[in-house]
Amino acid sequence: GHMVMGDSFNTSLFKQTFQRVFNKGFNGEFRMAFGASLDVKTSRELKIAGAIGPCISLNAKGPCVSENELGIGGTSQWKICTLDPSTTLAIYFEVVNQHNAPIPQGGRGAVQFVTQYQHSSTQKRIRVTTVARNWADAQSQLQHIEAAFDQEAAAVLMARLGVYRAESEEGPDVLRWLDRQLIRLCQKFGQYNKDDPNSFRLSESFSLYPQFMFHLRRSPFLQVFNNSPDESSYYRHHFARQDLTQSLIMIQPILYAYSFHGPPEPVLLDSSSILPDRILLMDTFFQIVIYLGETIAQWQKAGYQDMPEYENFKHLLQAPLDDAQEILQTRFPMPRYIHTEHGGSQARFLLSKVNPSQTHNNLYAWGQESGAPILTDDVSLQVFMDHLKKLAVSSAS
Repeated sequence: GHMVMGDSFNTSLFKQTFQRVFNKGFNGEFRMAFGASLDVKTSRELKIAGAIGPCISLNAKGPCVSENELGIGGTSQWKICTLDPSTTLAIYFEVVNQHNAPIPQGGRGAVQFVTQYQHSSTQKRIRVTTVARNWADAQSQLQHIEAAFDQEAAAVLMARLGVYRAESEEGPDVLRWLDRQLIRLCQKFGQYNKDDPNSFRLSESFSLYPQFMFHLRRSPFLQVFNNSPDESSYYRHHFARQDLTQSLIMIQPILYAYSFHGPPEPVLLDSSSILPDRILLMDTFFQIVIYLGETIAQWQKAGYQDMPEYENFKHLLQAPLDDAQEILQTRFPMPRYIHTEHGGSQARFLLSKVNPSQTHNNLYAWGQESGAPILTDDVSLQVFMDHLKKLAVSSAS
């Protein structure tokens, strides 16, 4: 099934989402499959801890099934009722205790995914994907593990685990668990001198990971304040089934800036990016927000875009609308479209997502960059990182 959140069945948001369920591919077939199952096989050094996604356990026990469950565990097979091209499951593994099965030096660990489903053309299909990865010693070859670390995939896998836990645990407990995992990662892979936070460095393979965790902690997946239970369920439902790129957009929305200074460019998801002479386009997956800076909004109200000598201003106003339309054409489910401006009531959608590097507390601080102050008591990314560095380098932790 599909879940849509809207005000009524008559809204274009619901109607267009419903129509997209029946979109056909280039060969005229529906983009869906039914009665799917996923079977995961591993080499003996690995065990399957579980899966998180739109699936249920088929209770297939075996030697490759771990006793430690992460998500829907205790099995190596899962049933998935329907598949579409973007359906993505998160699979968790653990390395077997070294004493029982020592890992061969220079050996490879293998994982095989066998997906069976009935295509909408009524064909029964089997798709097999096999991956092999080199083993590296966690003590002597840490640099190899570091170089192979995929911080984007790791962020989404940890986020899914956090959201899964949030269904049955208290919110603060889940946040503390995420924080502990982040501190352990920084202690393991960071370069630092004991008790000297200023010496702390993370390599490029890890540099974005703390930032993803910061935005995840503030996201509607883990923060239920101001959201009804059905809103939280809606957000979590879609987060558990989307692919990597879309999941990252949900965790850390994308922000584009449009101005007279050059072509559209991605900018930091930060309050310093909100400038009077800019138009911002924010994609959160669930919402597309177009925000007009204070000066731009005043010019629009004055009707400059209708004067022939200000043709370039008319084009500037149109550019984000065209880009938003492109996203709206392809996104499923249909996102909510919000057009707002500086001081507008719906500007809250943008202000609640950006990193509050400028707030009412530090607005007049010396050397403060220009930008829009955010009226919030939430900590900024800088404060979050400072605390993380202190805890990571501490002898006590």
